[in-house]
Amino acid sequence: MDINLKNLSVRPAINADLPDLAKFLQFLVEAERPFDPTLKDGEIFYYDIKDLILDKATEVLVMDYDNQIIGCGYAQIRSAKAYEKHELFGYLGFMFVLPEFRGHGLNNVLLNELKKWVLSQGITEVRLEVYHDNNPAVRAYEKAGFKQILTTMRCEISPKNFD
Repeated sequence: MDINLKNLSVRPAINADLPDLAKFLQFLVEAERPFDPTLKDGEIFYYDIKDLILDKATEVLVMDYDNQIIGCGYAQIRSAKAYEKHELFGYLGFMFVLPEFRGHGLNNVLLNELKKWVLSQGITEVRLEVYHDNNPAVRAYEKAGFKQILTTMRCEISPKNFD
């Protein structure tokens, strides 16, 4: 599929976008399941999208292509830990592009718009989380200038481990 960027717009999400965004969230959950054995079965809502749209410290953006919402993401201003250099940082999440539109640099378009919003808030630190084994996503974020700084590790234990 050829993408004509003239037909693409990035805009703040509105309540009318909620049905599409709810679907995108479930697509995202399903894509992440293979990387996270701790996720429950069934529908999962990582966050309340409507609350994010209303939150003054959050900017939810949607990508519209020929009057079809094809992607989304949000930036949220969060407090850093007391020992970190930055008092506040921009956290990016809910990054999603419909599969048939991937591979055309649209994620970068969205990332850049979210970074601009964070910068407009006077903040110069941007972070996100990605599953370590999600190699395509890791590569895409590294290509966009992100660097890995921490890996979360887990281990299931039971009494049998100590017999």
